[in-house]
Amino acid sequence: MRKLLHGRFDPNRALSIARKEARHVRRDPFTLAVALGLPLMLVLFFGFAINLDVKDVDLLVADGDRSRVSRQLIESLSGSGYFHVRRAPSAGEAAAALGDERAKAALIVEPGFGRDLRAGKLAPVQVLLDGADNQSAGIVASYLASAEGMARSRLSEQPVPPARIEPRFLFNPELDSHWFIVPGIFVIVVGLISTLLTALTVAREWESGSMELLLSTPVRPGEIIAGKLLPYMGLCFVGVLLVYVLARTVFGVPFVGSHAVFFLATLLFLGATMAQGLVISVTTRQQQLAFQAAMNTGMLPIQLLSGFIFPIENMPRLFQLLTTLLPARWYMTLTRSLFLRGPSLAMMSGPLLALAALSALFVLVSLRKFKTDLEP
Repeated sequence: MRKLLHGRFDPNRALSIARKEARHVRRDPFTLAVALGLPLMLVLFFGFAINLDVKDVDLLVADGDRSRVSRQLIESLSGSGYFHVRRAPSAGEAAAALGDERAKAALIVEPGFGRDLRAGKLAPVQVLLDGADNQSAGIVASYLASAEGMARSRLSEQPVPPARIEPRFLFNPELDSHWFIVPGIFVIVVGLISTLLTALTVAREWESGSMELLLSTPVRPGEIIAGKLLPYMGLCFVGVLLVYVLARTVFGVPFVGSHAVFFLATLLFLGATMAQGLVISVTTRQQQLAFQAAMNTGMLPIQLLSGFIFPIENMPRLFQLLTTLLPARWYMTLTRSLFLRGPSLAMMSGPLLALAALSALFVLVSLRKFKTDLEP
C-alpha cells in the first residue's frame, strides 16, 4: 500500500516543482529574453525579409515589327503594373541580358506580327524566362498570362469579347504574401523556442548536478515533468500572445477562426515540443549538445517538412508519411486555416487529434526516459 501511494501522481509536489521553476525563470534574464524577445525579433525580421511577391519585373522587349499593333502590345504590358519594360536592340541582346541576370524576362516580337494579326493569322510572340530561379519564373509566367489577356482584349477588333474569365481569390483577395508567410514563421519560431527552453534549462540542471538531487527525492517522474513544463508553457503562451498581436497589428494578418480552438491547438503543440526538449535534455545532459540537438531536430525538419515552404501533397509518399510525425505539420495547418479561412470544427478535428496523439507520445517518451534514470 505504501508503495502504491508512493507511485501516485501528487499535484502538490508537481506544483512545488513548478513554483521552483517559476522563481528560477524570474531570476534568469536569458530565459526571459529567449521566450519573449527572440520570437518577436525573429517574426518581425523574417516577416519583412521573406516576401514572395515579385514586383516591377525587369522585362526586356525586342520589337522587330515596330508597328502600331506591336506598340499597343508593349503598352499593355507596361500598363499592367507588373513589369518595368525596357527596350532591347535585338533578340540576341535580350537573351544575353537574361544570362547576365540583367533582366528576369524577355519579350521578342518578330517582324510581321501586326500584319499577321490584322489578317487573322496566328501571330506568336516569344517569351524568354530565367529558369534558374524557378519560383520567380512561375510567378512571372502567371503575370505574363494575365497581361496577355489584357493585351488580347485591347488588340481585338470585337467591341465586347464573347466570354471573359474573372478569377476571384478567396481568403487572401490581394494575394498578400505576408498573410501566408507570417503564420508559418509563427509556427517555426514557437516550436523552436519551446524546444530550446526545456532542453537548455533542464540540461543546465544535469550539468550542475541538481537534477540528480531532485531524482533522489520522493518526487515521481511524472511530477517532475509536469512541474518542469507548466512554467515554461505559461511563458511560451505569453510569447505566443505577443507574436499574435504583432502579426495582427504590424503585418495586418486577419484572424477569422476560433480563438478557443487556437488556444487548444497551441496547448497541444507546446506540450509536444516541450516534451521533445525534455527528451533531448535527458539524453544529452549538456547544454551545448542539447542546443545542437534541438536545432537539428527542430529547425530543418520544421522548415522543410511542415508545409511552410513546400506543399506536403507534392512530396514523395515516404516523406508525406514522415511529416505526420511532426507536430509542426499539424499546427501549421491549423494556424494558417484559423488565421485566413475560418474552418469548421469537423475540418480541424483531424489535425487536433494528431496533435493530441503526438503530444501524448512525446510526454510518454520523456516519462519513460526519466524512469530509466530513476532505476538503479
